[in-house]
Amino acid sequence: MQPPPQPTPGDPAEHPSGGLVPASPRALDGHLPAPAPASHVRADEDRRLLLRYHRHGDHAAREELVRRMLPLARRMARRYHRSDESFDDLVQVATVGLIKAIDRFDPARTTAFSSYAVPTMLGELKRYFRDNGWAVHVPRGMQERVMRVDATMRDLSRTLGRSPAAAEVAAVLGIEPEQVLEAMEAASAYDAVSLEAFRFGDEGDGETYADSIGAEDARFELVEYGATIAPTLAALPARDRMVLRLRFVEDLTQAEIAERVGVSQMHVSRLIRRALERLRTVAEHAG
Repeated sequence: MQPPPQPTPGDPAEHPSGGLVPASPRALDGHLPAPAPASHVRADEDRRLLLRYHRHGDHAAREELVRRMLPLARRMARRYHRSDESFDDLVQVATVGLIKAIDRFDPARTTAFSSYAVPTMLGELKRYFRDNGWAVHVPRGMQERVMRVDATMRDLSRTLGRSPAAAEVAAVLGIEPEQVLEAMEAASAYDAVSLEAFRFGDEGDGETYADSIGAEDARFELVEYGATIAPTLAALPARDRMVLRLRFVEDLTQAEIAERVGVSQMHVSRLIRRALERLRTVAEHAG
């Protein structure tokens, strides 16, 4: 039997300074567990630590929450890392965003802490890139997710008559609400686009990207509804699940779905509306 690996100097448990951010985040590779799937148990523990910190000034609870969320900060840093920038610097920047999220989050909110922390950390990374004159590179896999999330949001908005919850979008696409939030943030990142570039290609009367900063964006309403929920599609009838996947994942029209499933287009519309109402009910109860 191989002896257990010895702690490295970068391991937070051995770091003599007691700081929140290790001197070398790379030293954490192999020593921190991979982020566990979102769950109500984890969300409850996060809230317990937040209450200890905000109500009782327990800084040990704050440090414990940073330690628990650090793998997520590292994952975000890795997602936007390129060869021309320091990975360690990006980890530090994401961790600064994490600490800001911890300090600013109101434990009385009904949303999960992760649904607030993810946009805050990614916002800090975007500011870092902007301040250093770099564009945020969005990996191809994330670009594809952004397109799927945006398309699903548009369809859900039309069907429900309101902005959908992150949990609703996630349930339709079969991903975690946290992944919806990441896609939402990535959608506002720029790849080799100046903030002073005109959005419509010519200088005419088009507005610049900088002009649009601060404008109200329906995507950000998702943050308020980003609480973690248990998978809901499994609770739907098989036909409902199939119809939702054909509509929002494969992007088929209602007429195409009707032909594929062998029912009328009107029946497809009713199936979609019924399934979405069930998802909305679950999301509201989860909040």
